[in-house]
Amino acid sequence: MSQQDFVCRRKAAVDQIKARNGWIRMSEAMSAGISRRMLYTLRDDGVIESVSRGVYRLVGKGSLSQPDKATVALRAPGAVLCLTSALLFHEITTQIPSAVDIAVLSGTAIPRISYPPVRVYRLREPSFSAGVAKHIIDGVTVKIYDVEKTLCDCFKFRKHLGMDVVLEALKLYRERKSLKVSNLMKYARICRVEKIIRPYIEATL
Repeated sequence: MSQQDFVCRRKAAVDQIKARNGWIRMSEAMSAGISRRMLYTLRDDGVIESVSRGVYRLVGKGSLSQPDKATVALRAPGAVLCLTSALLFHEITTQIPSAVDIAVLSGTAIPRISYPPVRVYRLREPSFSAGVAKHIIDGVTVKIYDVEKTLCDCFKFRKHLGMDVVLEALKLYRERKSLKVSNLMKYARICRVEKIIRPYIEATL
């Protein structure tokens, strides 16, 4: 390859990464015609940095506000942030998760992510697809359950989280958010926790 060809391919590779908001996975690079060698060259030259295994980001994009969420969204684009991770995003918990909580559709493969650590929960339809919202975090589209769906999921997995965490989230939700009883009860029926959550909701009215 001539020097001119290399320069052209290098520029094309950087343009491809810029078009993805400065992020790219190894699999995306391969599909876009960017070789492993080119990625490693860009990394060694300080143009991109490795954020996680197989995930790269342009240097100079600024510090990451929530790198774990962005990285997991890239490594597992079909997953949805849930439970404590979603509570933290919605600012209705004082818990600091030791791992990123994600939901995957029951029957699908569990994402292989060595870092950051993740906790995987399997959900069936229609629960898995209900209440999914998309947010841009550090230039990456991240799927997160909306606040009412998150609360219902917490009641469903209350034995894993601890009832104190669930009740704290409900208390902070009442204090900080607009109480949307119809949404809560809709998701409660989908998650099959209507009988469990109803007394707590009625106590707030």
